[in-house]
Parts: sequence; structure tokens; C-alpha cells
Amino acid sequence: MANGGRRAKKATSARLELVKELFPEAVAGEAIDWERLKKALGCQAEDEVYEFTWPGKAEAKRLAEMPATGVLRPDRAASKRWETTNNWYIEGDNLEALKLLRSSHEGKVQMIYIDPPYNTGKALMYKDNWRKRKRAASGLGREEALAHAGWLNMMYPRLWAAKALLAETGAIFISIDDTEQANLKKMCDEIFGERNFVATFIWQRAFSPVNMNKFASRNHDFILCYAKDIDRLAWYGLPRHPEADGRYANPDNDPRGPWTSGDLSVGPPIPEKVYDIVTPGGRVVPPPNGYCWRVTKERFAELAADNRIWFGKDGNGVPRLKRFLHEVKPTMTPLTIWTHDEVSHSQEAKKELKELFGGVAVMDYPKPVKLIQRMIALTTKNDDVILDFFSGSATTAHAVMQQNAEDGGRRSFIMVQLPERLAETSAAYQAGLRTICDIGRERIRRAGEKLVRDTGKTELDIGFKVFQIERKSN
Repeated sequence: MANGGRRAKKATSARLELVKELFPEAVAGEAIDWERLKKALGCQAEDEVYEFTWPGKAEAKRLAEMPATGVLRPDRAASKRWETTNNWYIEGDNLEALKLLRSSHEGKVQMIYIDPPYNTGKALMYKDNWRKRKRAASGLGREEALAHAGWLNMMYPRLWAAKALLAETGAIFISIDDTEQANLKKMCDEIFGERNFVATFIWQRAFSPVNMNKFASRNHDFILCYAKDIDRLAWYGLPRHPEADGRYANPDNDPRGPWTSGDLSVGPPIPEKVYDIVTPGGRVVPPPNGYCWRVTKERFAELAADNRIWFGKDGNGVPRLKRFLHEVKPTMTPLTIWTHDEVSHSQEAKKELKELFGGVAVMDYPKPVKLIQRMIALTTKNDDVILDFFSGSATTAHAVMQQNAEDGGRRSFIMVQLPERLAETSAAYQAGLRTICDIGRERIRRAGEKLVRDTGKTELDIGFKVFQIERKSN
């Protein structure tokens, strides 16, 4: 009986493996999704449901749920200020890093920003063996479909694992372009929940047209933002511009301080708010045709008694409502379009990185520090933790240190980057750098030291602990 049981179990396992190979979208972990299998076999399901799916999704889910297989090995020699810093720099595959971080940072990361590959033709370094699963997409008959599926299969488990690290008040920002924006939005709706979608911000990454483009010169990227829990999201807004405060004055020496005035009329007309106002100079002012006053006659009398109505310097102007600066919200709600004059652009980002490396162009398409600073300012303060698991040249680390220098925060960062080899013909390689991690670590060193020199703030945390991902020893 024992041998028979083992043989039966072995046969069942073999059949399951065959189903996995032929219909990976119908298998989640070790369980078969019978409705998906029916659909894959061409059987009509009783109830059709809306879902976003692609070849290999079930395997991507399984990969997301698998435990980590490696360990974080400290590399003190490559680190800076190991004993005092709260910043981490992890070298290795970011999916493995995200899983390893759960033991120390689950639910503790306030903000995540990532700038993943845009899937615009360059080979993905984060393959996760998806090339071996080409059969799953071959039925589509198009190489483009396979490329989209491969990108989604790379991103899905990483976003799934990243969600576990986010604090309940936290948010994730993801840069992307038109190639995968629609697919990324659907995937994030599934992982983070459609109700937790905050906004799609438009970043003006370029300001001059490229006339060689036949139909349109695209000069923007998208930044998708999702909350872990929209009802608990920490959102601090943007600081008010000094020029906005400059619009306030105090021509009547009101003891409540500077103020500005706003239109008192509004449309369409409401009968109880249509009445004549007599100015201090005796002029009778009705509301404009097709409009009424914003307040009732009784409320207007209260506002006038409280010196909140402005009739102009001569006392005969059209009445306007006074709004005091001290009553204004200290922050502004951001628009969804972020222009280059607010958060910089690609050319400036490349220039600032080049200057940091003594005139060597070590990276082609870095993001501007100001751009990432805006996201940091919107969602973090004090000693919050910021994560970037596609860290590239470590612009996010630079932005964290910059923001701390400007507002006195004690934020810390976690950067994760695969140590991709640089081309031997590249300027970075010629300058002695061998991997993207070399660029990132060196950027943090240089940017931190420059900030201390420029600001004199020696208390800034400009160090970082380096960890290498290694396989567990048996």
C-alpha cells in the first residue's frame, strides 16, 4: 500500500507538471484553477467576468509567493559610515531583495519610487526565466504580445512583494511611458486596488520638439501613484510659492494681517441671494446679470460688520470678499501636470549627474533630483523610509539627502540595484566604474559630501550600508 500510494502521488505530480507546462495560466501554486483551465481548453464558462490576464500570469503569482532563497551579506568595505547610517544599498536581483526585506521592513516603508525598464526594445535584465515560457504566449502569434507578457511577468511579482513593505499610510510612484502605461495601470489596479489609485501625474521631461518624429514629438512621461490604503494615506501637499503670498497686502491696516480679495458674485442666480448692496459711499450695487451674491443678505451683514468686505479705497467699488493670509492652507494641492520649470527635465538631470562626476557622462537617462524630491515632499517627513528597487544611478538616494538638507528631516533610503556590467566603450567604464552599482554608490558618496560642503550641515546622514545578495549555504 505504501508503494502504491507513492506511485499514485508521483503520477499525480507528473500530471500536474504537465498541466503547468501546457497551461501555466491555469495553475496557481500547486492548485489548478478549473475555470481558467476550461477557458484554456475552449470550454465556455457559465459566467464571464472582467479580468486582466496575460500568458504566464499564474506563474508570476506563484513566483511572488515563493520565499526568499538568499541572504543579505554585509559589505563593510564598500559601505560608508556603517556604524551610524540608517541608509541601505543592496546589490542583487530586486525580487529577491524585496522578499528578504520583509523580515526587517514589512509595513515600514512610507514611500516607494521606481523607474523600471520601459520595455522599449532593450533586453530586460530581470528575466526570471520568462524566456523559457515562450510557449505560453506563442498562441498569440505576435512577438509584440510576447514582449508585453514578458514585461508584465517581470513586474507583477515585484510589485506584489513591494506592496507588503508599504506602510498603511504609504504610497508608491512608478515612472513609465506609453509603451506599458495602460498595462501597468491595470496591473496596479489589481495589486493595490482600483480604489487606492491616487493619480497619474504627467512629467514634462523635454521642452523642445524633435522634428524627426513623424506624427508627434512626445515630451512627457507618466508617473502612476497608488496608496496602500487611500483612507489612511499621508499626503502633505506642496509648499506655497512665495509669489503666491506676495499677492496678499493690507491696504486698510487690518489687525488680522495681509489679505487678498475675491469675487463676491456667482452664477446661476438663487433668488434669496439676489439683492442690492449699498456701499459706504452710498452707491447701490446689484449682482451682475445672470448672477447672485455668494451669501445671503443676512450673512453679508455679518461679514461687513466683521470688516471682511472690501469696497475699494474710495468705498464705492464693487464689494469683494477679504481672505486673510493666516487663514489660508499652508500647502497647495499638486496639479497632475508637472512642468519642467517646476521639477526639471531630462537634459538638466543628465547635466547635474555629469557635473557630479567631474564632467563624465556616466548615465544616459537619469531622473532629475527635483522630480523625485517632489514625491518625497508630498508623502514623507521626519524619519520615514523611502525605497527604490530599480535605483539606477541612485537619484532617489540623492533626492532623499537633498530633501533632508532642506527641511531638516531624518529620512532614510533603501536602494536596490542589479549589478549590471557596463559596456567597456562607455564613458563610465573608462572612468573606472564597472557596474551600475558602482555608479550608484559613487553618486551617493559625491552627492552627500557636496551637500555637507554646500550647507554646512554635518549632521546629515550621508552614509550607507552595502549588502550583497548571496544564496543560502546548505
